[in-house]
Amino acid sequence: MKETGAPSLYDRLGGEAAVEAAVVLFYEKVVEDPTLTPFLSGLDLQAQIDKQIAFMTMVFGGPSQTSGRDLREAHAGLVARGLGDAHFDAFAAHLGATLRELGVDDATTGEVLAALEPTRRDVLSR
Repeated sequence: MKETGAPSLYDRLGGEAAVEAAVVLFYEKVVEDPTLTPFLSGLDLQAQIDKQIAFMTMVFGGPSQTSGRDLREAHAGLVARGLGDAHFDAFAAHLGATLRELGVDDATTGEVLAALEPTRRDVLSR
């Protein structure tokens, strides 16, 4: 059943196909960033992309299909290896660059980044 009112951020971004395309392009940038690659060591990158698609879909107001670990648990090992604010900021910068590259306007890009900012506390185990 379709909700009434303003379209969700997920819908305004273009739905499932757009989120998938953005996450794939985003990870292409992340794996090229030498400050972030140490945190990707040992990860199944395709599984990570799939998790990120599900997570961003949920955060942006799309259909929720996440059933994985919570953010603190999922990132605890990375925090123990030094994951911090600078890394979170780098991820966010890559996401912003990805959205702009895909033609998302600055206001919507800002809204996306603002929607993800509250996760910083849990990702960094604070």
